[in-house]
Amino acid sequence: MFDNPALLQVNPEYLVWLLSLPLLESERLLGGNWKIRPAAGLYFKREWCAVVDEVPADLDIGRYWDLAATEKTELNDPDWTVGVKLGRDKNRGYWLLDMVRGRANPGDVERLLLDTAARDGKRVRVGFGQDPGQAGKSQALHLVRAMSSFTVTPATESGDKLTRFGPFSSQCRAGNVKIRRGSWNEELFRVLEGFPDLAHDDEVDACSGALEMLNPHMKSWGIYELYRQKAEALRAEKERGEATPTKTNWARGSMEWQAEQDKSS
Repeated sequence: MFDNPALLQVNPEYLVWLLSLPLLESERLLGGNWKIRPAAGLYFKREWCAVVDEVPADLDIGRYWDLAATEKTELNDPDWTVGVKLGRDKNRGYWLLDMVRGRANPGDVERLLLDTAARDGKRVRVGFGQDPGQAGKSQALHLVRAMSSFTVTPATESGDKLTRFGPFSSQCRAGNVKIRRGSWNEELFRVLEGFPDLAHDDEVDACSGALEMLNPHMKSWGIYELYRQKAEALRAEKERGEATPTKTNWARGSMEWQAEQDKSS
């Protein structure tokens, strides 16, 4: 990029895009470090996020659950059911408000979701990951019916964990995520900083899902994949000798559409 200043003339925001990527992708695409590999500490550092005691009152809030359904015994080490409550303010900043988790059988997991939703209130949307296949569809249908008093949306998850966590990692690294102080903070930090080397990373999936729930047009493949595609398109246009990039018709209401509106206003 710096050897070819014409790239920045065509798209002055290209450097900002690269800097906003998760550390792993930024090292590869900006620093040229293709030997770097996913490791603990590359996707999250606690110092990236301010811990606060007060949060805005007018947030768009959702709680997303990464579901599991096995009780802990002396003979096993099952995954956790984790629910992350995330809010977005009018300036598109994010506030991680709460985390609930437990290891329980399906009936107790359902009760955990219902009790938590009752505490959160009806203005907090509820989402959860839906496993592929008929069993996942049946579970999703049952939970939606059981939580009929709340706004509930099951989500079919696609893409690997690293790709799905990329957007949340980017927001944290940019200082765009604040975390409300609570007894759950340390456990959340431990898991996010240990990703992807830990045996259990359910908090990671819950954070990824919560961000996607507030931004449905992300479609799981992640913000940095968008930037990569746009960078490749710009390079192709430069090779064809085109002076300006082709305008993208973003879906109305998406983050990209809103950014274009803000830029033009």
